[in-house]
Amino acid sequence: MSSRGGAVATFLIAGVAAFMTALDNLVVTTALPTIQRQFRASLEGLEWTVNSYTLTYAVCLLTAAVLGDRFGRRRVFVTGLLVFALASAVAASAGSVGVLIAARAVQGIGAALIFPLALTLVVMAVSPGRRGLAMAGFGGMSGLGIALGPWIGGLVVEYGDWHWVFWINVPIGLVLAPLAVRLLSRSRGAHDRLDVRGTLLVTAGLFGVVYGLIRSVQLGWLHAQVVLPILAGLAVLGTFVWWEQRAVFPIIPPRLFRSRGFTLSNAVALLVQGGMFGAVFLLTQFLQNALGHSPLRAGAMTLPWTMMPLLVAPLAGMFGDRIGPRRLLTAGALLQAAALAWFAVVSTREVPYGMLLPGMVVAGVGMGLFFALAARVTMDFVSKDEEGLASGVNNAMRQFGVVLGVAVLSAVFAATGSYSSPEPFVAGLRPALWAGTAIVLLGAIAAILVPRPLPAVAESSMEAPLSPTVSG
Repeated sequence: MSSRGGAVATFLIAGVAAFMTALDNLVVTTALPTIQRQFRASLEGLEWTVNSYTLTYAVCLLTAAVLGDRFGRRRVFVTGLLVFALASAVAASAGSVGVLIAARAVQGIGAALIFPLALTLVVMAVSPGRRGLAMAGFGGMSGLGIALGPWIGGLVVEYGDWHWVFWINVPIGLVLAPLAVRLLSRSRGAHDRLDVRGTLLVTAGLFGVVYGLIRSVQLGWLHAQVVLPILAGLAVLGTFVWWEQRAVFPIIPPRLFRSRGFTLSNAVALLVQGGMFGAVFLLTQFLQNALGHSPLRAGAMTLPWTMMPLLVAPLAGMFGDRIGPRRLLTAGALLQAAALAWFAVVSTREVPYGMLLPGMVVAGVGMGLFFALAARVTMDFVSKDEEGLASGVNNAMRQFGVVLGVAVLSAVFAATGSYSSPEPFVAGLRPALWAGTAIVLLGAIAAILVPRPLPAVAESSMEAPLSPTVSG
């Protein structure tokens, strides 16, 4: 196969896999009422049907990138596809909510093995001149999966059976796995040893923090089941930082976060993704709980928002070098902040759809710029050998952003509103949207402060991929 054909095949395989794993973040949400009736599940059980996936996905992203560098990116990517397909089959055939939650947790592990390695495989497969476009397209695919999740879930539930929310993953995974083995190049990172102690420390620390954040949505910020896991997780992460200063083969070379550009670009990923998807979590419920639309109709109403990244992300990739990726990333954050502020102003019990539509279009444009350029800007501050690790860090920060954004905006919502009727829901929604606006604006400020990459680093990160090694 020609190098161009190999790059196209890599992008299609990695892009479809990324879309599938991103889709499962929220696709189950519209099936929850049906699942509750079938299993007579408690509210906590329904929450963990969503959160068990988010928890293992967020915690394992960085570890997955390290495993890919050590054992071969293609090998770990294919393993993730098979784990994800098997867990999806178990979820689809679950006979109780407990089995469903466990299967969702394993799905999250499979997704974490897939996502950071998919991006690295794409980056390594394309020529330097097409790398920006490829990364933009990949970001658009994954972002579209998250955005379309509730609508696709509503479509499946309304015209089919909730089990197909999970069954649909099985043939996709089983088709992609052999194609990946046949068509993807083998590669690995620079280090040939695995920092076992560091891997265990970072996984345990992240688990504590993410678990506490997830529990805060239901229990509040001062509950022992929230405070203690977060404090314990932070303590373990502190130990991880101490260890990384001494490890021969550290998971995250400490010098990376001494780079202002690397640190700030990851802060942008955390803040913008957190503010926006915390708002999405509440706005999708607003369309149903306050305005009275069905899940399918509510999902269709968000299409002007969710489809915009398909148009914007490729354009951002093509014009990123000409205009400047940092400028476009900043513009994307500002547009999303403006959209959230608009929603906060106009959201009422009787707001017509025409008043929401401009905000959805603006938010979609900003989201497309963000998805296209967030990872690319981070890559400007690492060498080619560190791209797999940088991908894992950036994606982990974005997932933490989702968890943190949902937790913070839900806490603001709960302080002033409730789900009891449309009026209290709107009363809680508006201050939560202002909080989301503030978070995204902080991300825009961080984007403005991202420096230009040093020429040596920029050239290193844009070099043509090295010849594949024999591992993977």
